[in-house]
Amino acid sequence: MAYDFDLFVIGAGSGGVRAARFAAGFGAKVAVAESRYLGGTCVNVGCVPKKLLVYGAHVADELEQAAGFGWTLEEGHFDWGTLIANKNREIERLNGIYRNLLVNSGVTLLQGHARITGANEVEVDGQRFSAEHILIATGGWPQVPDIPGKELAITSNEAFYLKELPRRVLVVGGGYIAVEFAGIFQGLGADTTLLYRGELFLRGFDGSVRTHLKEELEKRGMNLQFNADIQRIDKLEDGSLKATLKDGRELVADCVFYATGRRPMLDNLGLENTGVELDARGFIRVDEQYQTTAPSILAIGDVIGRVQLTPVALAEGMAVARRLFKPEQYRKVDYQNIPTAVFSQPPIGTVGLTEEQALAAGHKVQIFESRFRAMKLTLTDIQEKTLMKLVVDAETDKVLGCHMVGPDAGEIIQGLGIALKAGATKQLFDDTIGVHPTAAEEFVTMRTVTR
Repeated sequence: MAYDFDLFVIGAGSGGVRAARFAAGFGAKVAVAESRYLGGTCVNVGCVPKKLLVYGAHVADELEQAAGFGWTLEEGHFDWGTLIANKNREIERLNGIYRNLLVNSGVTLLQGHARITGANEVEVDGQRFSAEHILIATGGWPQVPDIPGKELAITSNEAFYLKELPRRVLVVGGGYIAVEFAGIFQGLGADTTLLYRGELFLRGFDGSVRTHLKEELEKRGMNLQFNADIQRIDKLEDGSLKATLKDGRELVADCVFYATGRRPMLDNLGLENTGVELDARGFIRVDEQYQTTAPSILAIGDVIGRVQLTPVALAEGMAVARRLFKPEQYRKVDYQNIPTAVFSQPPIGTVGLTEEQALAAGHKVQIFESRFRAMKLTLTDIQEKTLMKLVVDAETDKVLGCHMVGPDAGEIIQGLGIALKAGATKQLFDDTIGVHPTAAEEFVTMRTVTR
């Protein structure tokens, strides 16, 4: 049977665009349908604009440190509207780049909502197209718990377009998005409270990292509320919001920001017309080759609920394109030792196993841990500490995990990710000459086992 397209991609986010571009480059006839914005969550309401806001929030730290280096500055003034306008302009530029990447690759771009109407058929705004393969890359969507007053809360989608910076912000959640936005709001001058229903935020991260970040956020004056959850939200006469907690306490803020998880974006996708099955968590079930339970349909990225990171979606998109249209270049995505950063303040960088994971996997471990005040801060009164940690297999000397909390953590961990991927031992770390004076050299000068 002749199809209109060899591959029809639903969703022009990072994974979908990567799969479409490379499939077209391999000679396939490809279409992409997108109903919202080119570049997906990451470019529009995720990692890119978030990082720009993080940069903005860091300026306050730089201004505070400047006096120690002899700079006398007039009192600064921050304008939220200017930051958001500049951010919007950059996102529009990136949208254009994504459009050009697709069109210049020979991909047919359809801007409209795509709905699957059969095993090999997709409808976009009333027009039907046939395809040998359909790739679902529709990503995720933030969700707010179903409580009275939930419509008064915002999520990361709306936070990037607030008309003004709220004076008091209540951030709800314990994942990296909650921690990052709490740092952004506080760094830009808002009175910020971070509320989480668990014992300590960033579940799944190394215990030393979680504890260290908690201590540093408390130094910065952030109000941390653990073992707490909201029962209802009410709007007061002056326009502020009252959050009533399950323990009866009340917190008043001008903005309640929820970062309590994301669901797969499957709305009106037409999965009922296919044999696609969902897993117990509601994500699309796929095998190792991203094949769904319907032979002609594949899925990648956040919608399959594996590792929900942009670079992972890119790798998955590449893998699909290669397997379908350039099989001699195909290789599986390796989900081990994926470097990760949390752009909190201070930021986190991590790769490999946490201490807890290493022990649970049966490793006998040696822990090397260092806490120190960064050289940049020695001429100031700021008492922030950097944490660096290595988790080492005591029997093989292999470095199982590297963890850091401190300035430039993400930049430093990227390089260490290569070392772990190559199977580096602690001896190789020790034999590597450090770059002096830097914080990064601490990773190759830690000699004493902490425990």
